[in-house]
Amino acid sequence: MTALKISLAPLAYYWSKEETLRFYVDAMQWPVDIVYLGEVTCSRRHLMKFDDWLAVATELRNAGKEVVLSSLTLIDSEADRRNMHRLVDKASEQGLLIEANDFSAVRAMQGRPFVAGPHLNVYHADTLRWLAGLGARRFTPPIELGHEDLAAIQAQRPVGMETEVQVWGRLALAFSSRCFTARHHRLRKDSCEFRCEQYPDGLPLATRDGKDFLTINGIQTQSSTCLDLGAQVPELASMQVDILRLQPQSQGMAEVVAAFDRARQSLSAAQVGSQYLPPHAQRSNGYWQAKPGMQWLTVE
Repeated sequence: MTALKISLAPLAYYWSKEETLRFYVDAMQWPVDIVYLGEVTCSRRHLMKFDDWLAVATELRNAGKEVVLSSLTLIDSEADRRNMHRLVDKASEQGLLIEANDFSAVRAMQGRPFVAGPHLNVYHADTLRWLAGLGARRFTPPIELGHEDLAAIQAQRPVGMETEVQVWGRLALAFSSRCFTARHHRLRKDSCEFRCEQYPDGLPLATRDGKDFLTINGIQTQSSTCLDLGAQVPELASMQVDILRLQPQSQGMAEVVAAFDRARQSLSAAQVGSQYLPPHAQRSNGYWQAKPGMQWLTVE
C-alpha cells in the first residue's frame, strides 16, 4: 500500500485578504503535505494579488509543504490568458508545479511537469497516458468518477503518475461565464460589487419546497452536500491512490485535516463530526458508488 499524503485544494471562495492569510498561516501547522494556491474560480476576485500568493507560497515551502500554483478554470478573456501565462512563467522560475485546470494552461506548459486538475476530465487511461506525454505527473479524476472506473485507470496509469482524489468538501459541478451570485443580487457580472465575499462557504440554493439543492459560488455551481469519503480511506490506499484532497472551508478545517491524518496513519475510516460540515450541508458519497452524487450510502 502507498503512504497516503494529504493536500489542501485551492480555495474556491472569496475570502478577505486577512482571512485568506490567516487560513494559510494556520495550515502551516497542520499535517498536510501539499497546498494548492491561487484563484481558480473568478478572475474578478482581486483581494489576493499575484505577489501575495507567491509570498504565501514561500512561507509554506519554508514550513516544509509542497506548493502548487493553480490556474484559473474558465479562461474567457485576453487578460485571463495573459495572467495564466504569467502564472506559468513565474512558477517555472520558482520551481513550483502548476495545476492546469484548463487546456490552455496545459499547452502553455510546453512539456514541463504539471498537475492535471479535476476539470481536465480524465475518464479513462488513454487520456491519462496522453496527458503524461504532455508533462502531467499527477492527476485528479473528475468528481463523478466511481471507484470501479478509477480502479480501471489505476491498473493502467503511466509509471510515475500520482493519483489525487477529493475526499472531503463541496463538489464543483459546473462553471459558467455568468455570475449567479451577482444575478441573485440583481447585479451585472461586471458590476457585481464582489458580493461573493458575503458568502465564505457559498450561497445556498434551495428548491421551491425549501430543500437544499445546490450552492452558488459566483460563476461556479457547487453541490449543496459535502463529499465525505472518510470511510473509503483504506480502500483508496489499497487502490494505490497517493493523495487525499480536502476542499477548504471557512470553519472546522483543522479538525477535518486531523481526522483524515489519523485515518491515513492507521488506514482506518476518517471520522469527521457533523459539527464540522459546511453550512447547510449533509454528507454525500453517491458518485463513488456509481449512484447519484447527492446520495449518502453507508458502507457495510
